[in-house]
Amino acid sequence: MRTTALAIFAHPDDIEYFGAGTLLLLREAGFEIHYFNLSSGSCGSIEMDAGETRRVRLAEAQNAATILGATFHPPICDDLEIFYNLSLLRKVAAVVRQVKPSIVLTHPPQDYMEDHANACRLAVTAAFTSGMPNFVTDPPSRDTYPEDVFVYHSMPHGLCDQLRVPVTAGSFVDTSTVIDRQQKALAAHASQQDWLDHSQGANSYLQVLDSLAERVGQLSGKFAKAEGWRRHLHLGYSAKDEDPLAEILGERYLINPDYPSTTTS
Repeated sequence: MRTTALAIFAHPDDIEYFGAGTLLLLREAGFEIHYFNLSSGSCGSIEMDAGETRRVRLAEAQNAATILGATFHPPICDDLEIFYNLSLLRKVAAVVRQVKPSIVLTHPPQDYMEDHANACRLAVTAAFTSGMPNFVTDPPSRDTYPEDVFVYHSMPHGLCDQLRVPVTAGSFVDTSTVIDRQQKALAAHASQQDWLDHSQGANSYLQVLDSLAERVGQLSGKFAKAEGWRRHLHLGYSAKDEDPLAEILGERYLINPDYPSTTTS
């Protein structure tokens, strides 16, 4: 299996909240990891205008990716402009073909805001096109790779869907040993302290990450700090119904025995 992982999320700092722990563990396991936020974060300030916000958040995201040891890919649109359309799909598919990941980490299909849900849809379809040279990307590339791709969906913000229905993780990843580095990467997004305090009453945005990791860890019944994942159906993405994170992470990975899942050949 190709040892490359690509995180495709909506905004600067989404990866740090929902998937950076797993990325760090994959890196420890020998994976090359990639960091791709679709949006510039242009609306994430009440003090700076959109242009300055873009510049500040770009630098913060690049710094965060460096802290994680990940290759950074620049955003392709602004906040609230992540739509499931052909133009953006061509751009996301181009990054997938460039990176050639075997593992794609992204948002869940249902989340509290449309940017997250649409980023998920774009990531899922872009991964699906990885072996389709007749699908035109932007920039154009026929450098496809007809190999297995495994897509994992993170837990939604608030651990529930947009209609307040709790979401159950299909598996849990123990992030206890990497939470400090995850916090350092999140701290790189310093401009978000005031924004989250004003927009979501988040108090300390670093404390929010710690609380989230503890809540998911409690749900696992085993880990002190954790991230939760749900595995996308393999049909059209891989020849076999496999769970590579289980093999790669070993004891740091726990399959939820209560998750309602079906094996499909």
